[in-house]
Amino acid sequence: MTDQNIDFSMVLASAVHDMKNSLGMLLNSLEELRGEYNQTLAGSEKFNMLQYEAERMHNDLVQLLGIYRLGENNLSAHIDEHFVPDFLEEHLARHIPLLQSLGIEYSIAAEDISGFFDEDLLTGVLNNTINNAIRYTRSKICLTARQEEGYLVLGVEDDGQGYPDNMQHTGQLSFKSLDFKSGSTSLGLFFASSVAKLHTESDRSGVIRLHNGGSLGGGVFEIWLP
Repeated sequence: MTDQNIDFSMVLASAVHDMKNSLGMLLNSLEELRGEYNQTLAGSEKFNMLQYEAERMHNDLVQLLGIYRLGENNLSAHIDEHFVPDFLEEHLARHIPLLQSLGIEYSIAAEDISGFFDEDLLTGVLNNTINNAIRYTRSKICLTARQEEGYLVLGVEDDGQGYPDNMQHTGQLSFKSLDFKSGSTSLGLFFASSVAKLHTESDRSGVIRLHNGGSLGGGVFEIWLP
């Protein structure tokens, strides 16, 4: 029997892709169930946890595929113009049933501006960041957008305890700098930083910023795009 050369990274990427699609179908089914049995399921802690964890796993798989493509030099940003308030409203909408069932207030504070970015990549960043905000907030989250210093700044704020000192960051993250033992957000932050870096203009490229404060006094995630 001859040895076969197996590209295990390709095998894993294919398996992750299949799992991502299956979880996507599961999430759609959960949304349909919530719609059909809203009065019964709206206050169900177990159902809310199931939906949240499924969404979180789906986001992790999306990020893993993105990082795999990045490692294969096969991830690039396809830049188009988007009206930012509509973009934020569209992506908050998918989380509203869960937010309402958990009693979390939500809002959008966005300037009437357009921006140039890759919609699919920013969708992955936003979904992960909103999910993290749902996990750590006390009762409120807010999506923000503004122009500052020639950058489009998209943010997610919450009224939780905020980021610990070792996570507050400005700039770009390297994979080697991450401590995956410290929590579940490292993968998402590296993905967000990589997405920001793919957005360039002249000699500028995007960055992420993590700090505390904002309008709600808790954690503030921002992605700055030139």
